[in-house]
Amino acid sequence: MSSATLTRQNRASRVGGAVVLAAAAFLALVSARPHAGSWQDGSRLAIAEALVDQHTFAIDHSIFVQVPAYPDGRGPYPADEPALLKTGTCDKLFIRGHYYSDRPVPAALMAGLYQVWRYAGGTTARQRPDRFCRAMTLATAGLAYVIAVWCVYRLGTTLRLGWPVCQALTASFALATVALTYTRYVNTHMMLLGVGAALFLGVTPRADEASRHRAPRLRLAWLGTLAGLGYTLDLGAGPILLAGLLVLTAYRYRRVGPLALVVGGAVPWLVAHHLINYAIGGTFKPINSVPAYSAWPGCPFTAESLTGTWKHGVGHFCVYALALVLGKRGFIGHNLPLFLTLPGLALLLRRRPAELPEVLFAAGWCGGTWLLYAAMSNNYSGACCSVRWFVPLLAPGYYVLAVFLRDCPAYRRDFWVFSAWGAVLAGIMWWYGPWIRHAVPLFWPLQAAALVSWFVCRQRQRRLGQGQGGIMTPEAGLPAQAA
Repeated sequence: MSSATLTRQNRASRVGGAVVLAAAAFLALVSARPHAGSWQDGSRLAIAEALVDQHTFAIDHSIFVQVPAYPDGRGPYPADEPALLKTGTCDKLFIRGHYYSDRPVPAALMAGLYQVWRYAGGTTARQRPDRFCRAMTLATAGLAYVIAVWCVYRLGTTLRLGWPVCQALTASFALATVALTYTRYVNTHMMLLGVGAALFLGVTPRADEASRHRAPRLRLAWLGTLAGLGYTLDLGAGPILLAGLLVLTAYRYRRVGPLALVVGGAVPWLVAHHLINYAIGGTFKPINSVPAYSAWPGCPFTAESLTGTWKHGVGHFCVYALALVLGKRGFIGHNLPLFLTLPGLALLLRRRPAELPEVLFAAGWCGGTWLLYAAMSNNYSGACCSVRWFVPLLAPGYYVLAVFLRDCPAYRRDFWVFSAWGAVLAGIMWWYGPWIRHAVPLFWPLQAAALVSWFVCRQRQRRLGQGQGGIMTPEAGLPAQAA
């Protein structure tokens, strides 16, 4: 390839990246709401406020717990949510006479951002809850969305998908999944999605690296840092992500040095989490899984509904596990392009691409997180759009899709069909927001329309292949006789 061609491709890649960043930032900006929308984000905002304005992890006196009256309607919760305005967040734990929120390390990061805001002359959360909520949403969920979208674009260029497919992959991730829906409010699930997308971009083999990848030491430490941060963001998906990265690193390098760099990057986050967690709750396990801490008067959570222990018979476990991905709250049904991940994974296992270890890492994170939450919960993650625990799994899902679309171009039209219908569904989900209390309108009809359209597309592809004297091969996207 000539130097002039490479220069044009690099210029196009930079321009495309700038457009992707600008578009994602605009979507995040218009999506962020000036209030908390549920117990979940109210609890996260409460601890950030308490750390900066009251210098404590206890959230007893936060405006998101004891809600003051705001006659101008710019309070910490929507004016049309009387229950939230009356009780404040119920996502809190009563420990030694005070209320606390879980996820202390992510809250400390949010508090650091809020402190910068205060140093810059910004108003307090109590003075202007609307500005505080919008700023925190943009700095967490909004920023994570921008990072994740940009990483998917860079993943496409790294895997050499070609400009049209790369743009289609990025647009599908940004506009045809629940990712945009979760930019509207503060939540750690979007933050973990940003971390996961950056991590999968980091582990993707580069063209200039040998089979025993000679990744720079800084990149290995950075991957460990990302996995360590992910561990603190979600104590279900996070530990599985870290364990998977360690296995992948051990397999790829087969030396102690690279593995030590990854561990070294992760350890500070693990130590910080468990020390703060122990200081608050006196335990090294997740403090929100201790039934005694949810025994305060009026608590809506019971020992039967808390996440963290086995709650099923064998039959009920199987039904619940399937419902998490394919039921009315099912994650795949709310992210229609993911219907291609299972056939894509099967074909990639047969083809054994150079990225097969990373593909298995992606599948392991998805499968492990799904089975863990299926075993340790029974509440479908509460009142939310789809299953909020699985939002970060969009990163490994789209990693598999990216490799699949590169190696099996005959399925690109299928991907576009699912993405087009997914964009319609995503628009409805964005309108209602992540804390929707009922099924997404038109959920089943849109799924049916997508599957029927996909079937028609497959049939046309098959007839086209037969008309050209062969059967379309998924490996090459060409008639079998021509291939």
